[in-house]
Amino acid sequence: MGRLTVAAAVAAWAIPLAALVDSIVPDPYMDEIFHVPQVQRYCRGDFLIWDPMITTPPGLYYISLAYVASLFPGAWVTRIAEAFDALCTTALLRSTNVIMAMICGVLVHDLLLCIRPKIGKRKATAFAILVALYPIHWFFTFLYYTDVASLAAVLAMYLFCLKKQFWVSAAFGAFSILLRQTNVIWMIFFAANGAIAHAQCLYVKDNVCYENSELTDKSNKEASHMDNKTTAPGFTEEILDAIFKLWNSKCEVLIAFIPFAMVLLVFVAFIVWNGGIVLGAKEAHVVSPHFAQFLYFGLVSAAALLPWHFTPTRLSDLFHCCRKNKTYSSFAILVALGLSLVAVHLFSIAHPYLLADNRHYTFYIWRKVIQVHWMMKYILTPVYVYSWFSIVNILGKSQTRLWVLSFVLSVALALIPAPLVEFRYYTIPLVILVLHSPVISNVKLLALGFLYAAVDFFTLAMFLFRPFQWQHEPGTQRFIW
Repeated sequence: MGRLTVAAAVAAWAIPLAALVDSIVPDPYMDEIFHVPQVQRYCRGDFLIWDPMITTPPGLYYISLAYVASLFPGAWVTRIAEAFDALCTTALLRSTNVIMAMICGVLVHDLLLCIRPKIGKRKATAFAILVALYPIHWFFTFLYYTDVASLAAVLAMYLFCLKKQFWVSAAFGAFSILLRQTNVIWMIFFAANGAIAHAQCLYVKDNVCYENSELTDKSNKEASHMDNKTTAPGFTEEILDAIFKLWNSKCEVLIAFIPFAMVLLVFVAFIVWNGGIVLGAKEAHVVSPHFAQFLYFGLVSAAALLPWHFTPTRLSDLFHCCRKNKTYSSFAILVALGLSLVAVHLFSIAHPYLLADNRHYTFYIWRKVIQVHWMMKYILTPVYVYSWFSIVNILGKSQTRLWVLSFVLSVALALIPAPLVEFRYYTIPLVILVLHSPVISNVKLLALGFLYAAVDFFTLAMFLFRPFQWQHEPGTQRFIW
């Protein structure tokens, strides 16, 4: 019933609101002006023409083709190109993401039950609905963007990796890369931690006859402590332990995870052939050392997960944690502050799109917050550091330090090369944070859900009912994330 409840809840708001969006904004808007004509070419059977302004592979278009074909099998079977093309309207293409949003909700539900079996179906259902309401994910459910489908593919990849169905997981990993190239980082993250967990399970079975251990981070951590029950191993010992167990089961691990290696090799070949990771508009998406982006993610994620990170209890927990080892904590905080100051001073990139496009909320955040005074970007560094310390501390309560380190590195690899500040890029790592954050009370969950809903309807109302005009360009402009 949990899956059905989540899917029904998402459909209950997504379907009528999608119809409202289509009635008020029937024509393609923003990035849709590139995506919609491209997929309509595919609907006509023209797969050889590619819009040079599109940066991502055609994974979403393949999903839409399959979706339209499933709704109208007659047009597909008879191969009437004109009839099939007429079916690929903007409204129908946008509805692809409504289906993807429902799938995302179900996947989050299943992942929570897989990672935290004791959470219960009711709590997993509530968390899944909360993720579906997350404002940026929610907003792009109604437009023809790649974000919702990309999240669905990544979550499916993670779920099947946890279930040890590695070929299926790698297949979803390959498809997630067809939706967005940076998903290769999350494939490597899941595969690497899956390989360590798999080696742990094999080691436990071989040495202590512990069978049927589950591929969850909790069991992973328990298994890593089998050799030393009285004291937790240091970080170096943890790394050496993982290396030893991987080496001990190298043949089994290599055989199990070879599909991920195959996908990675094909992706590397694509980069060599393409001359870079971006398909089109390469001059506007040059890889840049945007270290400040890493800091922005920490603050945005901590703020979006307010009950976990910005409460008196959380502040008290972090304070007591720092007091346990004052020397180390003081050193870590000073280093983090120093590196953050360097990042915002030398590696805070203002992309031309960010400075010129007043349709995005990031335009106003940049001007009214970060650039309101020359000191503001430095004043914010303690908040960035606090956010990241809180994230790492919470993850460290349920995950191994190696898992936490690999997550932080994955976030850095996914975000730092991107010169443009786009909150859409933060969605996948933020959902992974939710999946591995402690369970909170129903009251806090409900309060956060209402907060998300308020932001959702505000941003949708601004998009639909507060259009404006540009003097230098014809057409109606609308506010968007």
